[in-house]
Amino acid sequence: MTIAGTSSPPPIVQAVVRPLTRAAIFLVVTVNPDDASCAKARSICGDLAALVRSVGFRDIDGDLSCVIGVGSEAWDRLFGPPRPKELHPFREIRAGARHAVSTPGDLIFHIRAERMDLCFELATQIMASLAGAASPADEVQGFRYFDDRDLLGFVDGTENPTDRAASDAVYIGADDAAFAGGSYVIVQKYLHDLPGWNGLSTETQERIIGRTKLADIELDDAVKPTFAHNALNTIEVDGKEVKIVRANMPFGAVAQGEFGTYFIGYARSPRTIEQMLDNMFVGNPPGNYDRLLDFSRAVTGALFFVPSATFLDGVGADAPPAAAMTADVCAAAPAAPKSPSRDGSLGIGSLKTRAPS
Repeated sequence: MTIAGTSSPPPIVQAVVRPLTRAAIFLVVTVNPDDASCAKARSICGDLAALVRSVGFRDIDGDLSCVIGVGSEAWDRLFGPPRPKELHPFREIRAGARHAVSTPGDLIFHIRAERMDLCFELATQIMASLAGAASPADEVQGFRYFDDRDLLGFVDGTENPTDRAASDAVYIGADDAAFAGGSYVIVQKYLHDLPGWNGLSTETQERIIGRTKLADIELDDAVKPTFAHNALNTIEVDGKEVKIVRANMPFGAVAQGEFGTYFIGYARSPRTIEQMLDNMFVGNPPGNYDRLLDFSRAVTGALFFVPSATFLDGVGADAPPAAAMTADVCAAAPAAPKSPSRDGSLGIGSLKTRAPS
């Protein structure tokens, strides 16, 4: 896919906007600081598209894809200046017993397919390419659960934008012309207290989430509490709701009593998701926090920049400076969408959200 809007060839984007697949692997790694390790990391950036094609060709109906993102500190070591304007480390939040942790991560590989074996094979090849240069920080294997529900029992993904609205939500335009076609992604791994959650009545769960459990209908504002998950997670700018694209997946290990949701949200600016997290953990107003956090605990948190596919195609082991790779992109940068549409939901339950009055 490309970003339209100019007469010059626009940058080709990574496959951020895709339908939900049956399987996914979320692989986060840290890159060793030596030059040889950085060279290997740059090589995988440039070679990833070919690797995906090679593995995916084994089953073209498997719909294999992979998005790569680069962390703030790793960007400086791998590419140097210029930097994407809003790339920074994940911002930790503490509020009472609630804690949005910040955890290590230099590269993220978001692998998706209709078959887990395709995801597994690609992850294996990626780690083989990075052998001796990087260490795994986190790996989560996600799966589709019944009719796109999370393990809390609520539908996940209802309010994702589609088509042009989705592209407008996630891909950078003239607002950061050197990195047009890129995106930002924030990830968090949430573990759920399912015994505690399942001990609540359905009506209480629905008030916490802000939607009906069976029919997936948003509660009327007259009965929905201001602390409901979806009430706290609508972000509006100049009277318009700001949307993101979520690709969350359930995960778990039954024998270990581990049940969770892997949140992964893409946006053209990280500020949208950061505001959502402030509303959830601190509250809006402060103290009016998301009661879902009484039953869900974030154990990871990281922010990455997702370069355009055009940028990645220009990366090699020796890595020309980012300045050289972005010069032509600036000339072809698309105009910023006039009415961006981004989803403010954290996506645990994939809820349409509105700011409390």
